[in-house]
Amino acid sequence: MDCENGTDIDAFVLLGFSSQPEQQFLLFLLFLLMYVAGLLGNIMMVVLITLDARLQTPMYFLLRSLSIVDVGFLSVTVPQMLAHLSSSSRTIPFYACMAQFFFFYVFAVTDHLLVSVMALDRYVAICNPLRYATVMNQKVCGQLVAGCWTLSTLHSMLHTGLLLRLSYHGENHLDHFFCDHQPLLQLSCSDTSLNETAIFTEAGVFIIGPFIFIILTYIHIVATVIKFSSSARQKAFSTCGSHLTIVVLFYGATIGVYFLPTSSYSSQRGAIFAVVYAVFTPMSNPYIYSLRNKEVKEALKHLLGKWIFSPE
Repeated sequence: MDCENGTDIDAFVLLGFSSQPEQQFLLFLLFLLMYVAGLLGNIMMVVLITLDARLQTPMYFLLRSLSIVDVGFLSVTVPQMLAHLSSSSRTIPFYACMAQFFFFYVFAVTDHLLVSVMALDRYVAICNPLRYATVMNQKVCGQLVAGCWTLSTLHSMLHTGLLLRLSYHGENHLDHFFCDHQPLLQLSCSDTSLNETAIFTEAGVFIIGPFIFIILTYIHIVATVIKFSSSARQKAFSTCGSHLTIVVLFYGATIGVYFLPTSSYSSQRGAIFAVVYAVFTPMSNPYIYSLRNKEVKEALKHLLGKWIFSPE
């Protein structure tokens, strides 16, 4: 980028998806529906698991943690996008942009790590059930969740710090709907080689590492499930298939955006992939992982019954 004679910028303009009023209205409705569906599904899971004694197990503890993360994951980008789609102003102050970047990556990486912990939980439950109560007790799960939050916060602090050392002059239009990594690097006037090295090394550990772990875990799970009876095998494969679909979408979109050189980054592809991992996946998680479960359906019926038919 040509940064000669440019002045330091104090705000970015997020170009988003479209400048056509008709398209903006349709996009506003679409993302509003996705946001509301994501909030309702995830908050419902948090309430159900907290209030129903039958769901006080390690698996549901992890699902509740994932739902809490997904509420933040959705809320750090979608409300601002909706505000920009409903108005002519698309400006975000420089430090607000950095703050959005920081919290987005805290939630995103925590989501990645929690999904891998959930795969570990299913592996122990299916492949080594006699040790499940010992290996995946509430204390261990709490420590694993705390570890996910700690690692994701340190990860985000590193990459936010690396962005803050860069210079931005003149051009301030980000071709995206939120302050994401690659558009910020493309807009910088500084040498971004250190940032890209950090993405391919440190970030690779937190993204590609868990993805490989999940795939290997599910290979072992499938090898074990094959030995089950036909009815139990069908139920297990249905659950694993749903989980793996979300995992492939989430990790595939993330890897497709962040693990390519900045020079080959496509803003259109990046925005589409970002919708998959930043909006669609956290919206879908409660419906894929939880609300299809028999135990969750029974807990929901029980809770609704208490609220609707309880005496005054």
